[in-house]
Amino acid sequence: MSKILYEEIPSLDLSDFTGNDPGKKKRFIESLGKAYNNIGFVAIRNHYLSSTLSAQLYEIIKKFFSLEDSVKQKYELPGLAGQRGYIGKGKEHAKGRNTGDLKEFYHVGQTVLDEDPIKKEYPDNVWPDELPEFETIALDVYKQLERTGVQTLRAIALYLDLPENYFDDKVKHGNSILRPIHYFPIENPDAVPADAVRAAEHGDINLITLLMGASADGLQVLRHDGKWIPITALPEQLVVNVGDMLERLTNKKLKSTIHRVVNPPRHLLNKPRYSIPFFMHPRSEMSLAALPNCVDEDHPKQWEDVTAGEFLNQRLKEIGLKK
Repeated sequence: MSKILYEEIPSLDLSDFTGNDPGKKKRFIESLGKAYNNIGFVAIRNHYLSSTLSAQLYEIIKKFFSLEDSVKQKYELPGLAGQRGYIGKGKEHAKGRNTGDLKEFYHVGQTVLDEDPIKKEYPDNVWPDELPEFETIALDVYKQLERTGVQTLRAIALYLDLPENYFDDKVKHGNSILRPIHYFPIENPDAVPADAVRAAEHGDINLITLLMGASADGLQVLRHDGKWIPITALPEQLVVNVGDMLERLTNKKLKSTIHRVVNPPRHLLNKPRYSIPFFMHPRSEMSLAALPNCVDEDHPKQWEDVTAGEFLNQRLKEIGLKK
């Protein structure tokens, strides 16, 4: 497939896929696959997350991150490897780096309400006493982003010539994470390491990431010709990108593109930035072995077989969240 040099990521309408027009559905699948085969990112509108709910979550996380550090640290629980609750400033770094990113964040994970035995793999969510409405809003956002992710994976499955529901059971009660992020203001730029950035260049660990529109510019994607291009989602869009797990599964047919969040100009470093990605993970037992129809003479198998759980553990150690 010839490589397109996108100047911006393609914008797609999810209702073309979920509606009743076979032609629109086919075009959505083709456009999604083409983008994921190339730049690895799309912007999607008409998803399941309402603008009202999105605004409610942004409002509540701004309140949380404005609390004193000593209060926030009550919700940073040792032994959880950052799986739930608060993760403090500079604790996470990109793979291959030692300098921590200029951010703090909060993790909301999967809730299992039935008898699925996977429930014992997941710690309970942690909720701040100071903001009782956080739980209801965050879990509702989680549910709507998960619904959107399932539909996106169905389109991906069809693009890969798999059954439409191929991913459904693999992501049911998957180890997905909602991560509100605060790129905190830097009042004295000289006091932070010279190479510190809001989020150093990295690929996401998971199957796909669904990103709610951020509160400021800064996200950039590395195009295959080496040029960084800026990405800003419109308020009604989600940015949805391929993660490393899906890249492994498809033997690099679908691209997990390197991206970063750059620092603003020095005079704007004292302004905060907020962002809320949803990292869609499968169940830990899912095999990430390359799909047979993604391996041939021209595309030899690139990675050894590994489960999603094994891969996640390895990567959490590489980025400093797990010892």
